Amino acid sequence: MATQDPHEIAQLVKALEDAAKQKGGKKAAFTCKKNTFAVANTNNVTVDSWKFMDWDYKRSGLPTYARGLFTSRRRDRTPEIVTRGYDKFFNVGETRNTEWRNVEQNTRGPYELSVKENGCIIFISALEDDTLLVCSKHSTGVREDSNLSHAQAGEQWTERHVTSVNRSVKDLARTLRKMNVTAVGELCDDTFEEHVLAYDQAASGIYLHGLNYNQPEFATMSCDEVNQFAEDWGFKKTKFEVFDDIYRVQSFLESCAETGTWDGRETEGFVIRCQLRNSPNEPYRHWFFKYKFEEPYLMYRQWRECTKALISGKTPRIRKHQQVTEEYLLFARRTLAKNPKMADEYLHNHGIIALREAFLQERGLKGSEIIALEAQKQLEGNEITQNVVLVPVATLGCGKTTVALALVRLFGWGHIQNDNIPKVKGKPKKFATEVSQSLADHDVVIADRNNHQRRERKQLIEDTHPLIPDVQFVALHYVHEPKGQLLPNIKEVTRKRVLDRGDNHQTIRAGTNAHSEIIGIMEGFLGRFEGIDTTRSPDMAFDHVVDLDVCSSSRENLETVVKALHAAYPKIVPAVPTAEELDAAIASSLDDYTVEKDLSYSYGPPQKQKNKNKSPDTGPIVPQPTSSPTPSALAKKIEYFNISLPTNEITSVLHSLFPPSTPALTAQLYHQLVNSRRLQAAFHVTLIHRASKKDNPEIWERLSTRYIEAQTNSPTPESVHNPPTLGSARVRLERLVWDKRIMTFVARILPAGEENSDAASEWPCANAIPHITVGTASPDVKPKESNDLLRRWVEVGSGGDTGIFEAEVKGVKVVDGVVGLVMSRGKF
Repeated sequence: MATQDPHEIAQLVKALEDAAKQKGGKKAAFTCKKNTFAVANTNNVTVDSWKFMDWDYKRSGLPTYARGLFTSRRRDRTPEIVTRGYDKFFNVGETRNTEWRNVEQNTRGPYELSVKENGCIIFISALEDDTLLVCSKHSTGVREDSNLSHAQAGEQWTERHVTSVNRSVKDLARTLRKMNVTAVGELCDDTFEEHVLAYDQAASGIYLHGLNYNQPEFATMSCDEVNQFAEDWGFKKTKFEVFDDIYRVQSFLESCAETGTWDGRETEGFVIRCQLRNSPNEPYRHWFFKYKFEEPYLMYRQWRECTKALISGKTPRIRKHQQVTEEYLLFARRTLAKNPKMADEYLHNHGIIALREAFLQERGLKGSEIIALEAQKQLEGNEITQNVVLVPVATLGCGKTTVALALVRLFGWGHIQNDNIPKVKGKPKKFATEVSQSLADHDVVIADRNNHQRRERKQLIEDTHPLIPDVQFVALHYVHEPKGQLLPNIKEVTRKRVLDRGDNHQTIRAGTNAHSEIIGIMEGFLGRFEGIDTTRSPDMAFDHVVDLDVCSSSRENLETVVKALHAAYPKIVPAVPTAEELDAAIASSLDDYTVEKDLSYSYGPPQKQKNKNKSPDTGPIVPQPTSSPTPSALAKKIEYFNISLPTNEITSVLHSLFPPSTPALTAQLYHQLVNSRRLQAAFHVTLIHRASKKDNPEIWERLSTRYIEAQTNSPTPESVHNPPTLGSARVRLERLVWDKRIMTFVARILPAGEENSDAASEWPCANAIPHITVGTASPDVKPKESNDLLRRWVEVGSGGDTGIFEAEVKGVKVVDGVVGLVMSRGKF
């Protein structure tokens, strides 16, 4: 039996207390959160839970790596560990230690493989007074946000298990206390909470898979000892496979991964228990890693999330398995329409598996068989071999150009740097054009720009699609959110990178300009950063998203990108380069890169007028900015005036008009728009287009005058790309009209202020019927066809042989909009 060293525990608790007092910032290397819980039915005993953020476990120097750690004090105030979970373990390839080459080199057997059960983790231990303590990962006892907490459910199941073998929870507590261990199990009970894989009544319960010593250093008992304990105390036993050779482990895991099953049952994967040392001079220590199956588990999880989105009136997010997921969603709509109560139960995690199994039964296939058929179809079909654009989503100092240059060295791909394009009119359009042109010579092109705001991504996507209709967009997403937790470390890392590189950048001259100026620029980027959200436009257009860690090295991020691209585009990246090749590519991008042009003058603050008599050797001649066009000149570049409307409100109304009970023919275009991502990225009411100004000169003149006044009184910077707003308006959505080509809302423009003021005179509309185009069936259908559809609708109505459908928006739905304009992209 391993006993606790009070001095060692006291040091651990002090280190945790110190970490919990830090609030982030430069000096905070990691974040620790402490929560204190009162233990029921004791003499005022409390336990403290210690929690780190998931990404902190990849750092060195943590006080502990236990994921699930509770401490308390005995009656004599001596601190002790009362509950000890496993050290945080990672998936194969997720960290350096879990790369196969390092696993092969640094670990030894026996390798104990346990099936990764699909439930919630439960810790069972004991206090000094022999009270049984049952905890979830980070809490114990009653929770205000739940009728039955995970810990309470664990308590109930623990009592059921031990009474089944004629023992008591008091007996269990004494035994655990004497052994100084925490029993670790997986609570699998679909009546309490469904996950992805099914557990019927006979299979439900706590699957015991660990007995950890309550010590700072991770130490755990063997699988045979765990299973014997489970049998003695009535718990469910976890299945284990044991190997002495790591290569046999690899072979076994890869064979199971082909079907996502083991022993005839679909499973999430395996946890591998072994011993690790990082150098020959170190002793071996207990160490876990995991091997997660991607399929069919990920497909099931996608079905679950898509169904919840469907019930909530949101757009389902389909990343993979497009065809079968769309078929499943059609089945789900029909089923939920017949049983509306099922929808509410589903949102509370009940009925998930029953719905999925009913669909699979109708298809006559298992999930693993669907995956196998999809894989065969992919092999036989047309895989992507060209027209892929990599889109970094980053801020200054993330290392995006370093990774881009390394990719160019490895694969010879195209690389368009926004920083190499001078700051001229139409620069965003020019950037997209150069990316598109580069695709003529390269299968893959890196659109090297920060792309840190949605509007930038929208512009790139919209300007590239017309030129390359089959283009694939892959986001290289440097994760910055949640900002409150991540930004302190990101600031520290990125500032060092930017300031260390000095003037080796086209526009940011860290070696010449004051550090405060550079840091100010960086702060601006961080404040404006908008992370990828594939549930909304324009990020729905990304075919793949690769999440990257800003604080990781470029070498680590390069490997992450390459592996992701190999999985997504095996014809383009047929094999992952060796570690040596990746090292060499990064070294080259860091050592050999110098800027082609100094363009910093075009991005810096306006320069003061130089004294003409000043000696020419007092400094470089800085090009002077050209004079800005006048508001009247800018007015000639207006393409159209509009009222911009909030996307989430429009899509919410749209989805509410198509409940699961909607007939298939009626909802055909709706489903086509949603599933093919043909909904408009942003919604607006067009007031007048430049093509109509000859027919409606008064409206054009009136709105142009409003623009000139606004730009004169409050000039906006970059007024071509960021024109001023002209005012506000309210828009009522009255009904939705559509045919097989286009869908549009009939709208009424209301005054922004008083109810009885004249909206038509305040914001006149040149279209016969103000409307909001929702989406078009294909790129060949132009949004202006909404006018033709509504003209026919007024003449012949809907239904019957008209080919036109309509749906009334119930009640009075009014949304607030912003009146503005869009500039032409060409020259006039």
